[in-house]
Amino acid sequence: MFQPLPLYVGLRYAGARAHRFFVSFITWVALGGVAVGVAALIIILSVMNGFERELRERLVALSAPVRLTAPEARHVDWNALAPKVSAVAGVTGAEPYADLQVLAVRQPEMQPLQLRAAGPATLRELQGLLVEGGTTHLDDQSLILGRLIAEQLGVAAGDTVTLLIPTVTGTELPEARLREFLISAVFEAGIQDHDGTLAFASPETLLALGAARSGSMGLSVQVDDAMRAPEVARRIRDALAAQAGVSVSDWTQEHASYFRAIRIEKTMMALILLLVVAVAAFNIVAMLVMVVTDKRTDIAILRTLGALPGTVARVFITQGLLIGWLGVAAGVALGIAVARNVGPIMGWAERVFGLRLFDADVYYFTQVPSELHRIDVLLVAGSALVVTAVATIYPALRAAAVSPAEALRYE
Repeated sequence: MFQPLPLYVGLRYAGARAHRFFVSFITWVALGGVAVGVAALIIILSVMNGFERELRERLVALSAPVRLTAPEARHVDWNALAPKVSAVAGVTGAEPYADLQVLAVRQPEMQPLQLRAAGPATLRELQGLLVEGGTTHLDDQSLILGRLIAEQLGVAAGDTVTLLIPTVTGTELPEARLREFLISAVFEAGIQDHDGTLAFASPETLLALGAARSGSMGLSVQVDDAMRAPEVARRIRDALAAQAGVSVSDWTQEHASYFRAIRIEKTMMALILLLVVAVAAFNIVAMLVMVVTDKRTDIAILRTLGALPGTVARVFITQGLLIGWLGVAAGVALGIAVARNVGPIMGWAERVFGLRLFDADVYYFTQVPSELHRIDVLLVAGSALVVTAVATIYPALRAAAVSPAEALRYE
């Protein structure tokens, strides 16, 4: 016998076919429950990672990865500052931007919106989000509207819309100006806060409308990797340490609430689905308790041959771990396979069962996105292994407490 005694006997018990039917049935239920729980966790986390990736791409498309602002923006020479920022490692370009709060008028509707300057870099990002029209350049008479704003105003690409722009006169008195624009394109980011509030015009148009005085101005910075934007922002702060009054922020700070909500949802979903693994672990407990009851005579014989209580406990821990770990391995394999092919699988299910999970008329996403992260798989597998290992403790202690004399008295 080359194996340690607990390992040898535990594996023999796990592979024996002499168990009663009900014990075997509970064993398979426990193994299947662990596998289903682990697979569901991996699939759900991968799908939520996919949605987070889609959200991140759309947020970055509509806002600069890094942005420079100043309380007294009109007193900062942004054009002179752009070359200095462009020289920072990780920066691929920098261009001035401006925002202006205006009122869109299309009788009988009036909608407030944020008019934002769109330079060449922003226009390139917007190309993938256009649902109507198309443009690579904005002149001083055209703009790009969000889809929800366009629907509320009842306009489409090629129509005109009037903007009411609040300005300040030379004597510091408020004044409203009306200006008509042609809608060259309509974009859809799938985010209500953007589709229902944003419009884009050329930087020259924003300056002509008085953004320097009544709006907000700054510098829009493009980076080589949006995920490294916080690091690039720190470098820019160091490079501009002598530039008083200029603040640097990145897109993760501006949209922190979105990703905080996703993290909370992922955490709660993981905890809820981990309960499925916990239920399967209870089945492991029940199965091992029945095996301990069934093997009382065997335990007594082992004890009379000199086996210590710890040795007996490790026998049943080995059996429980084998069942639990087989379930975890099967769940990881199933979860990875489904997570990598969730799009085709959902497409097949929609064709076969006539389902339509994401209606293109209602949802921006028409397919289920998925992004498998190795760290998620490792955390899920590790958590499931710990849960199944804990489930073996009580039955093992119960087996170790069996008295040989009591067990053999009526045999």
